[in-house]
Amino acid sequence: MKLLIQNGHVLDPLTKRDEKCDVFVENERIVRIAEKITREEIIKEGKDKKEEVRCIDAAGCYVMPGFVDLHVHLRDPGLEYKETLATGGRAAARGGITTVCAMPNTKPVIDTGRAVESVHSRVNEESPVHVIQLGAVTKGQNGEELADIEDMARAGCHAISEDGKSVMKASLYRKGMKEAKQAGISVFAHCEDASMVEGGVMNADAKAEALGLKGITNAVEDVIVARDILLAKETGVRLHLCHCSTKDSVKMIALAKKQGLPVTGEVCPHHFTLCTEDIPGDDGNFKMNPPLRGREDVEALRRGLQDGTMDVISTDHAPHGESEKNGSMKDAAFGIVGLETSASLTYTELVETGILTPMQMVEKMSYNPARILGLTEKGAVSEGKIADLVIFDPNEEYTIDKNTFLSKGRNTPFDGRRVKGNVKYTIVDGKVVYEKTDK
Repeated sequence: MKLLIQNGHVLDPLTKRDEKCDVFVENERIVRIAEKITREEIIKEGKDKKEEVRCIDAAGCYVMPGFVDLHVHLRDPGLEYKETLATGGRAAARGGITTVCAMPNTKPVIDTGRAVESVHSRVNEESPVHVIQLGAVTKGQNGEELADIEDMARAGCHAISEDGKSVMKASLYRKGMKEAKQAGISVFAHCEDASMVEGGVMNADAKAEALGLKGITNAVEDVIVARDILLAKETGVRLHLCHCSTKDSVKMIALAKKQGLPVTGEVCPHHFTLCTEDIPGDDGNFKMNPPLRGREDVEALRRGLQDGTMDVISTDHAPHGESEKNGSMKDAAFGIVGLETSASLTYTELVETGILTPMQMVEKMSYNPARILGLTEKGAVSEGKIADLVIFDPNEEYTIDKNTFLSKGRNTPFDGRRVKGNVKYTIVDGKVVYEKTDK
C-alpha cells in the first residue's frame, strides 16, 4: 500500500524544511516530498495500475517525524497488570510516539542479552510501535555486580540504565560505563542519592511542611548528576541524564557541554509544566520521582530547553494500578503516565507560549532522541528515510480525560486540564497505526 499525505506543513529537523508540502510514502520509506503530488500521477507512474493509494488530507496540520521517547516503563514482563507491550504500544501510538525505550526495571529485571531478545521478539506481534528494550547496569538492579553489558549490547539494547535508582557504588558504575563505552552504547542515568532521600515523598519546601509530608531536596539529584558527569568525563561514555528536575542540573549539563563532554539531558512534561505550588493537597497522583520542584527550577528547565542545554523531552511514563496511586503520598507509588499527553502538553506549555518553536519541539521529541540512540533512519521527514511520522493538529483544543486513555495507567495530575494541539495520525514504517476519530 502506498500513502500520500497532502496539504500538510512539513517540519524536518534534518534538512530544516519548514513549509507546506506533500509527502509520498512507499515500502516503509519516504519516497518523495514536493510542493504538490497527486494520486493520479502516482498511479500513472506505478507498475500496478490497480494498486491502492491512501490519501490523507493534512491541511492545517504539521507533518512531523514520529516522536522517540527515551524513557518509558512498559512493565512487561512481570507487571502486566500495570501495562503491557500491547497497551503501552497503543498508548504511544495515540501520543504520536513511534519508538519507545523500555526501561529494564521489570520482573525479572532485564539484565541479559536473552532477556533483551525476548522482549524484542514479541514487539512485532504485540506493539504497533517500535520498542527498544534497554538493559540494566547491574544484575537484578541490586547494585552489587555488573550485568553482561556486552551481551545486551549485541542483543540491541542501545543503552543501559539502572532507572528507578542510581548505582551507588561509584567504582562499580565507572566499570559499567567503561564496558558501555567499549560496547558502543550509552548510559541513561537516574540521578538520586538514595542515602539522602530519607523517606521523602515530595519536594522539600513550605508546601511539604504544610501537608505534613517529608521532603526530597534538590541535592538528592544534584549530587549524583555531578558524580555521573565526572565519571563520564573520565570514561568517555555517552551519558544521558534522565528526567532532570533542578536548576543546578541544568547548570551542570551546560558546563559539561562547554567542556565538550558527550552529555545530554532530558526534561519531562510534568517537570516543565507543574511546580510544587500546583499540588492541591495530599494526592498520590502528584507523587513522582524526581518530585515536582520549585518555580525557579521549572523556569530553569524551560530556559534550558529553549537555549539547547536540555536536548530531549521524554515522558518517564510510569503506570500503576489504581489502588497504588489513590490516597496519600505517604503510601502511593512514585510515577505518572505520559505517553498520551506529552505532545499536547509540550505544544501548550512551550510552543504556544513562545518558549519553543514548532521545529524545536520536533528536535526535542524526535530528532535529538533518535540521534542519541544512533537511529539515523529516524527523526526526520526526508526522502529515503523510514516513514515513522505523526500528523499533528496545532489548533485542536481538548480536555484531558484519563478515562479515555489507552494505557492501563490512569495516574495523572492532568486529568481535566485543557490543552491545545493533538495527534491526528501516527504512521509507523509507512502504515497508519493510529487515527483519531471524533468519538
